[in-house]
Amino acid sequence: MPTWTMDELKRIAEATELDLESERSDGSLREPVTMWVVRAGDGVYVRSVKGRSGPWFRGAQAQRQGRISSGGVRKDVTFTDADPADWPSVDAAYHAKYDAYRGIVDRVLTEQARESTLKLLPH
Repeated sequence: MPTWTMDELKRIAEATELDLESERSDGSLREPVTMWVVRAGDGVYVRSVKGRSGPWFRGAQAQRQGRISSGGVRKDVTFTDADPADWPSVDAAYHAKYDAYRGIVDRVLTEQARESTLKLLPH
């Protein structure tokens, strides 16, 4: 299984945002959605502020693959549900990276947002 290189992890971690394009059933890509992204360990994670009912999240769940762009890294990825055991480290990564945006960062730390945590796997 392909993994992120250390350079890719570093560049994505240093980037403020990520553009995510989920794949449609015909293989074409949806319009990109810009969101926050964090690195926790050797994983790359995103969350939906609106939880599992958020429009981009539902699109990502349909085919479970797409493409991301962040920090100069452009990569085809698979979207997998993050293990709930990883949520605390993802929470900590969001705090470390985005606490300067107090008030806004809290929106990705709700239980609803946690339940939508996706791990991005390169392919």
